[in-house]
Amino acid sequence: MNDETTRGGRRAWSGQGAGDDSLRTGTGLGRGTTRRKEASRPRATSPLALVDLAALVVLLAAVAVGFGPVWGSAGYVLPAAGGAVLGLAVAWLGAWRRFPAVLVLAVAVVAYLLFGAALALPQDAIGGVLPSLQTLQDLLIGAVEGWKQFITTVPPMSSFPELAVVPYLLMLLVALVAGTIAWRARHAVWAMVPVLVGFVGVILLGTLDAALPVAQGITIALVGLLWGGVRAMEARVGTHSISTEQSEEATRRLRWYRVRTGAAILGVAAVTAAFVAPAIMPSQPRSVLRETIVPPLDLHQYASPLVGFRHIVKEQREDELFTVSDLPEDGRVRLAALDRYDGVVFDASGTGGDTGVYSRVGTTIATAQEGTPQRVDVTVTGYDGVWVPQFGALTGLTWTDANARAQDAGSYYNSTTGTVLTTAGVRPGDTYSLDTIVTEEPSEDALKKATIVGADLPETDQSALPPGLPAKAVQFAGEETDPATKLFLIRDALAASGVLSSGLEGQYPSRPGHSAERVDTLVQQEKMVGDDEQFAVALALMARQAGIPARVVMGFYPGKDSNYTAGEPWTVLGSDVHAWVEVPTSEYGWAAIEAVPEQKPQIQPEPKSEQVPKPPVLQEPEPPEEPERVEAGTVEDDEEEAENEAFDWRLVGLVVLIVGIPLLLIGGPIVAILAYKARRRTRRRTADDAAARISGGWHEVVDVATDLGSTVPPSATRREGAYLIAEQYRAPGTLALAHRADAGVFGEGEPSATEADDFWREVDELVAGVRSGVDRRRRLFGALSLRSLRARATWRPGRALGRFARDVGAKVSGVGSRIVSRDGSRSKEKR
Repeated sequence: MNDETTRGGRRAWSGQGAGDDSLRTGTGLGRGTTRRKEASRPRATSPLALVDLAALVVLLAAVAVGFGPVWGSAGYVLPAAGGAVLGLAVAWLGAWRRFPAVLVLAVAVVAYLLFGAALALPQDAIGGVLPSLQTLQDLLIGAVEGWKQFITTVPPMSSFPELAVVPYLLMLLVALVAGTIAWRARHAVWAMVPVLVGFVGVILLGTLDAALPVAQGITIALVGLLWGGVRAMEARVGTHSISTEQSEEATRRLRWYRVRTGAAILGVAAVTAAFVAPAIMPSQPRSVLRETIVPPLDLHQYASPLVGFRHIVKEQREDELFTVSDLPEDGRVRLAALDRYDGVVFDASGTGGDTGVYSRVGTTIATAQEGTPQRVDVTVTGYDGVWVPQFGALTGLTWTDANARAQDAGSYYNSTTGTVLTTAGVRPGDTYSLDTIVTEEPSEDALKKATIVGADLPETDQSALPPGLPAKAVQFAGEETDPATKLFLIRDALAASGVLSSGLEGQYPSRPGHSAERVDTLVQQEKMVGDDEQFAVALALMARQAGIPARVVMGFYPGKDSNYTAGEPWTVLGSDVHAWVEVPTSEYGWAAIEAVPEQKPQIQPEPKSEQVPKPPVLQEPEPPEEPERVEAGTVEDDEEEAENEAFDWRLVGLVVLIVGIPLLLIGGPIVAILAYKARRRTRRRTADDAAARISGGWHEVVDVATDLGSTVPPSATRREGAYLIAEQYRAPGTLALAHRADAGVFGEGEPSATEADDFWREVDELVAGVRSGVDRRRRLFGALSLRSLRARATWRPGRALGRFARDVGAKVSGVGSRIVSRDGSRSKEKR
């Protein structure tokens, strides 16, 4: 027989002449054999680690490409690639030095903060490389809040360089976990899990537009399968700790043969998938987070601009509000589109659907609107508010004043309603530039022939509508069925019966506001006296009553008396403020409809005289409830309301919520447990069958002991349980009670109700004694313990059957006091 084993090692010498200790002990190696070095050194330092590195680089590159559409430029490449390289470097270092997981995580955090300035936030770094205190703060905050900002900001993200933290951190985490698994785990195929998680994460953070979905999927599948196959083969070969030179050569040939074969097969599959995938890909857009998550902007804290309409008309009529460098022909500067009416004010909702959502925007805004691109510069001189004057479909917003950083961070745009808001506010002296798409306004004749379509707008409660408005809408629209015709019939009736007045000197008295009472007063008058504010709201509400979606828009455009010259900068005055109505059409989108009557020179204001106070027009402004509703947003009314209210129910409700919810969360489970135990005890004590009541009494004793901390096995007999309880709580009466329970349940005949009541009295005494034998803390925990419920839940029929068999056996053998009938037959179990 050959002296070498099948693994190439020489057999141990058995005796004489064996001078080599290693051979005698059987640990020597024959000629031409080597022990694998891979078994004793980290894989990260072996040549095969380069194969893992190459596979990971390709996989991570395929994942990072998905940031392209949402970023809008190649600016994401540096933070994404830098994060991936940094993650792989930390993973390799941890595998080489065999660091524990906690130390690897600590090194990763330090590397994230140290290199984050150069890779993700160079704008605040020292020299663009070294991290500053601001950089460190931004990196730490961005790691927590950057994800929310990323998905609630309107793409492209290149307008927000601070959001580069997201691709930087995501790729660092994916590379760190994947590299650690690849270089430290035996089954490296698990490294594909973080890669796939990162791939899905990039999709969720992106837009509806995909980058290279087919190429990304094929690359990840091809490289993942090929790399996984190579690692599986290496794992099998690695089980041999000793090999010969011949076996190593054979292994290398086998490895390259399998790699070539696998690559060829997967290559054919990839080419086939590249041609087939576009045909079988779903036509529906993919799901991304930014399409389902509404930005956390609370519009309720900002007053509707329509509330200040009359203030601009009267107090700022001759004031210069802002200057627009170039206004398109027939252009309108918008402040806000208002689509929700609550009986007091028309305001903006932004809850989704046709009301749109307010998302963060920057210097570049993606839009599908077609038209003429135009850049407009705006200089603010007298306007003050959070609503930003703008027009057209925005493709970019650039703040250029001293407060630009705060305004840029708080700029939100609703592309559906064409409304811009900045939480930092617009003040005199501010400047900004608008990149916008301008479309030609349709003529009135074209709108009369247009098709009005439906829209999902917030509904107004019928009780909040002006009482006389629905009847007026029916009266003005008549029996017409075409929506466009009905709309213009209502508009023409308002214009024919209306008198334009803002309450200025020389005009008819006209109260401000657009509450339900004010609008009802307007439509009930023979001559409707009001301005754009009242007529726009009245037209919008009447249109909705006629089944036509409508919203109110407040903004500015040159009037007939304006000295504006087309092509020149336009200085907007307070007298240029207007309000109009927009309705959705299939041909022109949301189209503007003028809602105010023309000035009628033949109607002159009545001269002031002693008889002026007599007409009801002058006595009308006194409804006691009007100031509370119309001017609820003003400081004066807020103070008056606070003084007049005797009791603040809202404060009471808030206190009840703040105090009641924690009490409910804490006390609710306690009350539920006590109620359940009380109900369980009542059911046991009032059972219809006397034997069941006795059995329930014993269960009550066991459950009380279990809740106090005892362990009574579910399979134990009553007497076995009694011994345990008596020993733990020094209650010898438990044994006698167990005997009585057995006699009542298994004894001859049915126990009487009196016997059951007596048994329960003893149960009460025993339970009281058991509880008094423990400290107060244990009694409290016992009352709230669920151990007895869990013990009952673990009961199984097999255990009960075994216990019954033991009871019967004990009685047959004479252990206990089994009661037998006179004729020697066994009594029927009643339990």
